[in-house]
Amino acid sequence: QIQGTIFPAPNFNPIVDAQLLGGALQGISCEKDVLIDVLTQRCNSQRLMIAEAYRDMYGRDLITDLKENLSHHFKEVMVGLMYPPASYDAHELWHALKGVDIEEKCLIDILASRSNMEIYQIKEAYLMQYNNDLQQDIDSETSGHFRDTLLNLAQGTRMEGFADPSAAAQDAMILWEACQRKTGEHKNMLQMILCNRSYQQLWMVFQEFQNISGQDIVDAINECYDGYFQELLIAIVLCVRDKPSYFAYRLYNAIHDFGFHNKTVIRILIARSEIDLMTIRQRYKERYGKSLFHDIKHFASGHYESALLAICAGDAEEY
Repeated sequence: QIQGTIFPAPNFNPIVDAQLLGGALQGISCEKDVLIDVLTQRCNSQRLMIAEAYRDMYGRDLITDLKENLSHHFKEVMVGLMYPPASYDAHELWHALKGVDIEEKCLIDILASRSNMEIYQIKEAYLMQYNNDLQQDIDSETSGHFRDTLLNLAQGTRMEGFADPSAAAQDAMILWEACQRKTGEHKNMLQMILCNRSYQQLWMVFQEFQNISGQDIVDAINECYDGYFQELLIAIVLCVRDKPSYFAYRLYNAIHDFGFHNKTVIRILIARSEIDLMTIRQRYKERYGKSLFHDIKHFASGHYESALLAICAGDAEEY
């Protein structure tokens, strides 16, 4: 049972919440605890209703007021919570593509893990927010087989629910050859299969690959390819197998390998909070021994820490 950490609040009243936020934001000093209590304990659709009530009440935009009153990573968390999911993904992709440096890992995290429907909604939001075409921006800002694979994922044309055992062995042979020969053509075949076959089909393909080569597909890709192309292919495989495990792995990396990569931690916690963050937490604890709650507590501080922990919704025994 895959589940998130944030649910619709019972007895929800957007007008009362808007008043609480107004009081917190418009006093002499900003009451950050109130912001955390309200915004992390409401689901996204409720937060959007609060923003509407806030606008009616004060004639002001809640996101603008949050941006003006808050700073640093705490601001990123609170503002991030106020975007609808597709808009938030679009916002993250835009900054990943158009920032000072391209953030390849952000592109990988989002495009390797979203469903066709989610990709479609992200592209619509991207066009609406930035008046740009996501695929054109990927095309102009990235290169090589990494770009081709991202573009394929951004089409959102993966088959759904379809599985054909006889084709699985054939696909596995193609993947095996692609790992042996590594020509441009083979790389294209490899990414075409990983980007377009259904998850059910790919499960069978990976099993067949193991039978043919005596090797796990992840190990084979690691041996044969490098750079962001390799990382993207592996992300797709890991997401096919178990998305919560993939995000647990990405959070662990972001917390431990990069000296706490704030953007990644914030993005994953917000984006997965209503989908599978509870399951991600379980996978994290199983795999790494320490809880996600413990690791965030160890690395973050102040209201920023409180906001992340509230989204993470840790259990008392995990302090």
